Amino acid sequence: MKVRVATEQCSTCAGCHVSFVDLHEKLLDVVNAIDIVYCPILADFKEHPEADVGLIEGCVRTDHDRHVVEDMRKKCKSIIAWGTCACWGGICGANTVFKPQEIFDKVYLNNPSTVTNIIPDSPRIPKFENEALPIDQIIDVDFYMPGCPPHPYFIFEGLTSLIAGKLPDTTLRSVCAKCNRRMDKTDVSELKRNIEGIPDPEVCFLSQGYICLGSVSLDRCLAPCPNTGMPCIGCTGPTPRVIMNPYRDIRTEVAERMAKLTKIKEADIIKEIENFARTYYSYYMGAPVLRNKPTFLIKKWMREAEKEAATV
Repeated sequence: MKVRVATEQCSTCAGCHVSFVDLHEKLLDVVNAIDIVYCPILADFKEHPEADVGLIEGCVRTDHDRHVVEDMRKKCKSIIAWGTCACWGGICGANTVFKPQEIFDKVYLNNPSTVTNIIPDSPRIPKFENEALPIDQIIDVDFYMPGCPPHPYFIFEGLTSLIAGKLPDTTLRSVCAKCNRRMDKTDVSELKRNIEGIPDPEVCFLSQGYICLGSVSLDRCLAPCPNTGMPCIGCTGPTPRVIMNPYRDIRTEVAERMAKLTKIKEADIIKEIENFARTYYSYYMGAPVLRNKPTFLIKKWMREAEKEAATV
């Protein structure tokens, strides 16, 4: 008997649904073993049917998002938080640092590319909630499949395990575990931006003065970015070490490692990450487990960065 699968899309870009196609020929193995009973990307049905597995993409940003995740939880035996937005809030969750009215003003009123000066207001338009949240803040989640979008390897491994009635094989390792670069102690004394210089393809980015989030990000990607010349941006979400210690986060973890590998002061590294916090924390600042930490002061960092920029 085939496994009944339902998918749903909340506030997101639909990239997780599109990532199904990246399974290529393995997609046939999955499709032959399941019945897709609900998928808004394929057909616009209004009611969620009963299903064995529900995959929910996106964070909860509107009252409509809240309604659909609650209904999916009622109709599905198991729920998978599918993609980083569903697991951690993702890019959509980054707007949690702003109030809804601030967002509307920027998008509809004070925007050089906007023709009208009217904020849409209709009973047919879903209402913004005060914050964007990962779905586990609204419903119980059985399994997490982070990634922006999820890597085909982990989609296939996760779905085939569930189809077989087994728990998927999970790992707690960081992105560094799959990175081919070599950690060396160096005499580097200055931080570099990603656009500066040409990094040595065999040496760890941290050793060269580039901020890379591989050591604080969960491996759900097989490290394609650092292995092809791009520092990790943390799109899969944080490692358990970052999550579980209330006084540790990505800036303290990265700064500690980088300071040991180079001659850059730990305080300077922390300050750099704080100045660009909206970039380095962009994938998971919507998750209460991280933004409620006493050390996570992003609004303060944003104000300080703006003051510094104004004096330059």
